[in-house]
Amino acid sequence: MEISIQGGIKRTIMLLGCCGIAALLIFQAVEIWIANRRMESGRIDLMQSGAELLPGNAEAWDRVGRYRQLDFANPDANQAVQDYLKAVGDDPYSSFYWLDLASGYEDLGDMTKARAAYDRAEAVYPISALVAWDYGNFLVRAGNNQAGYGKVRTAVSSDPKLLPLAISRTWRSGESVEDLLNEALPPTREAYLQALTFFTQIRQVDAALQVWQRLVSLHQRVAIADTIAFQDILIANDRGEDERRIWREALGMAETSVSEPAGHSLIWNGNFASDFVDGGLDWRWAPVAGLSASFDSPAGTAAGRSIRVDFGGGSNIELGQPSQYVPVESRRSYHFRGWIRTEEITTESGVRFFINDPNHLNAVNFTSDNLTGTHPWTAVDGELTTGPATHFLWVRLMRAPSRLFENKVSGSAWISNISLVPAAESEQKAP
Repeated sequence: MEISIQGGIKRTIMLLGCCGIAALLIFQAVEIWIANRRMESGRIDLMQSGAELLPGNAEAWDRVGRYRQLDFANPDANQAVQDYLKAVGDDPYSSFYWLDLASGYEDLGDMTKARAAYDRAEAVYPISALVAWDYGNFLVRAGNNQAGYGKVRTAVSSDPKLLPLAISRTWRSGESVEDLLNEALPPTREAYLQALTFFTQIRQVDAALQVWQRLVSLHQRVAIADTIAFQDILIANDRGEDERRIWREALGMAETSVSEPAGHSLIWNGNFASDFVDGGLDWRWAPVAGLSASFDSPAGTAAGRSIRVDFGGGSNIELGQPSQYVPVESRRSYHFRGWIRTEEITTESGVRFFINDPNHLNAVNFTSDNLTGTHPWTAVDGELTTGPATHFLWVRLMRAPSRLFENKVSGSAWISNISLVPAAESEQKAP
């Protein structure tokens, strides 16, 4: 039997070649593992040596640069820029690396090179919301507000999640509502609602009113719930005329079924024909343990419905609802009327109507008779005069906590057909 020496040599050479390739791959794998361990070390000297083991790896140099730049104990923006330059040299088509380089130049105070880096980032990724956002904020910081707001507007048009930040930063950079609305925000429902929320939260009433007018001009549907917080700050700031107008505009945009008060009354939904809006100038009710409210039949033959309030009998409940804020004129007389019925209300503290000025202590205080036990439908009338600074009245069904040992209240109360009429109109009405 003959053995081919030539075939054995080939196999040996192939085996040695495979071993060499395997050794090279193992070496590279070990080198990459060592580099990654050094990059994860958190020590800048090891991170740099790790990046040097990864030639052509732009991400590694960018990471080293950010670590240097953001080191609170010993920041080194100058060396960070050198690292970023290596990153963009290895990968000039990544907008992220150009943005980091621009940030480094800005930290060094070299605004010209920073802007050039932002331009390169924009050229690489012209539709990026992040690039437009960072570039716009840089321009605002550099004092070029008009150009900066334009890029911020581009960013939020692409990514609405940036709207809250865009609104707050634009406002604080110049505190100009016109600049915010005209330059930085797109004319959209979402943008204006976010701006309305921002100015409501910081209680800038006049700024919020300007945003509101822009929102109304869009002629788009807006849920009433999205406007309640704004209306609440108008009430808290005694902006009666503004709230009266905005309430009607809000109802129109929300397309609700709440109708205008009848017979010169200022009370909205006084016959409870519509469900509660729970805000604005409509009735409000907040759930309370041991207390329930529901719609029921009206008083006698009156139109609409009544509200039934049931006391569970398990606690000494303090009641101050349903309630409604009513815009009024100062130094003017009004006639109040409401219907009330009770059934087996226990304790000496029953139910009554209570009206006061929510923003001025003791300016107006009207309290009807305390009703306990069982009473048929009874009309409650009262005259009240607003104070010199009164712009709102707060109408409520009230029950004060009992002072008795046996103070757990039970029973039911109904109210219906609530009205508040200016005295001049009230005198012209038939009894």
